[in-house]
Amino acid sequence: MSVTVIRKAAWIVAYDPEAGTHTYLRDGDVAFDGDKIVHVGGTYEGAAETEIDGRARLVSPGLVNIHSHPSSEAMNKGFLDELGSPRLGMSSLYEFMPLFRCDDEGREACVQVTYSELLKSGVTTLVDLSVNWDGWIETFAASGLRGVVSPMYRSARWYTDNGHVVNYEWDEAAGKADMDAAVKTVEAAINHPSGRLSGMISPSQIDTCTPDLIADSFALAQEKGLPFQIHAAQSVVEFTEITRRHGVTPLEWLDSLGVLKPGAIIGHGIFLNDYPNVFWPEAQDFKLLQESGAAVAHCPTVFQRRGIAMNTVGRYIRGGVPVGIGTDTYPHNMLEEMRTALYLSRIMSKNPYDLRTSDIFDAATLGGAKVLGREDIGRLSVGAKADLFLADLADPAMMPVRDPLRSLIYVAAERAVRDVFVDGRHVVVDGEVPAFDLPEALARLEAAQRRAEEQFATLDFAGRTHQDASPYVYGQA
Repeated sequence: MSVTVIRKAAWIVAYDPEAGTHTYLRDGDVAFDGDKIVHVGGTYEGAAETEIDGRARLVSPGLVNIHSHPSSEAMNKGFLDELGSPRLGMSSLYEFMPLFRCDDEGREACVQVTYSELLKSGVTTLVDLSVNWDGWIETFAASGLRGVVSPMYRSARWYTDNGHVVNYEWDEAAGKADMDAAVKTVEAAINHPSGRLSGMISPSQIDTCTPDLIADSFALAQEKGLPFQIHAAQSVVEFTEITRRHGVTPLEWLDSLGVLKPGAIIGHGIFLNDYPNVFWPEAQDFKLLQESGAAVAHCPTVFQRRGIAMNTVGRYIRGGVPVGIGTDTYPHNMLEEMRTALYLSRIMSKNPYDLRTSDIFDAATLGGAKVLGREDIGRLSVGAKADLFLADLADPAMMPVRDPLRSLIYVAAERAVRDVFVDGRHVVVDGEVPAFDLPEALARLEAAQRRAEEQFATLDFAGRTHQDASPYVYGQA
């Protein structure tokens, strides 16, 4: 017997199968036996090996993050916070991000920091979109997360040599070889003895992949029963490039390739033909997306830095588009990501009722699970996986507690998260992640960032230093 019971939890976010969403329960027990939930609400009468006092706790299903880049993004803190390319649609993708690189020595530290931050914000399932690196699978398994290994590959790299034109250097054979390597990594993840790892087929970006690579990747995903994700409709540069090459919008092009279908996840999906920053009035991208069954990974924080926001996530959700939430970048904090999604949707729509907190919480739990083809995560129900977190209702940022999810999402965020369980394993204990030595990983990441600063000028077409590209907030005396 390995039953754990959370006794008399003050609030429980339980799944209501009739409503197809969550519901609040008060002053009840949550029990799990090994990796499965066996009781939600009321009193658990059976014997238990471990009992947890839940009287000052909110018990919530774990969060499902469907889009992140742990092997690179944590190192960008302090560099990309207010940096964009004025002559490339204010994106930093093309001019700056390729120049500020995490080297092989710092990559594991970057990943350990990211995994820790995500766990501490209540994430229990993570889609990790990274380029293949040695040690990835073992590090992912060691974290305790339920992991979706998603190796990215492409047929071309992008670069600019003047700051206003993006060039593409093509190597189709390398793209195919990297796809083959990605498939082997996915298979290794699926076969990992932890039982918590799975895989996803992920050609990198719509503008860096050949039509054959995209179509073959989607066909492979369908054949193997795996999710498929590609970055698309993510920038003005990309929208302009695809319309220049093919005379259709990015979504129309994916549809012509037979890819815009159920099982496909569009990373970001912001720049549709009716987006204010583009002018392509004859298409009907939103209707096309609605009718396709394809899903969208919504990651608002990385875009708000550049003055960009989806128009609007409330419209997508109301329109029946499957939506999941991802963090994409630092801060790797799903609770803050939900808050950002809620606020930006209201700003873009100029309507505080554009969507409700329940809509975005559903997207971060049930929605993400559905996008990944799973019905056993993102919910607290008997038979579901024991993936959950406990938040401290007595934390000052949570009080006064009228509605615990509002207190958590709009105010407290990760500060109130105390314990996280994945597969019934205690992976965050009183706010700390035992899998990694976080201070040591942060020190290694700091060193990697200093090395990246040193090499920046050697990579930049204009020979700028990192201080030239991204000046400090104030000068240094």
